[in-house]
Amino acid sequence: MSESGLDRIDRNILRHLQKDGRLSNADLAQKVNVSAATCHRRTQRLFEEGYILGVHADINPKPVGLGALVMVGVVLDHSTPESFRAFEEAILSMPVVLNCNLVAGDYDYLLTIRVKDMSDFNTLHGEQLIALPGVRQTRTFFVMKEVKNNEPLPF
Repeated sequence: MSESGLDRIDRNILRHLQKDGRLSNADLAQKVNVSAATCHRRTQRLFEEGYILGVHADINPKPVGLGALVMVGVVLDHSTPESFRAFEEAILSMPVVLNCNLVAGDYDYLLTIRVKDMSDFNTLHGEQLIALPGVRQTRTFFVMKEVKNNEPLPF
């Protein structure tokens, strides 16, 4: 096993599942050149040890009415554990927020949000985002083109 606890076969399993999470165990075993039983056992271990967090469908946002991707930088009033905790708890209840990351630099948090359109975001911003606990300032960036998104991890 390597330093990360993964050997060549484990890494191969992860690479193939990143590309196609719908692979059957038999097909995956064939691709990584092990028996189906070995593949199943290794895949289960990868789940149990937290290397695989889940298997999800990649949904096209436009047909489901979420064609606008928005990035929002958030600055809080105070940089205290309590203010961070209150903000994070509030964000967790907002399904339109796809990602929320505590960052270093000009902002405290960077949010990735999916909405129908600019008008939909305007409503969200005016009714929810600026009312989140401790928010002093936001800066909004509308994504004009997604060049690279949800790429497999490079390992």
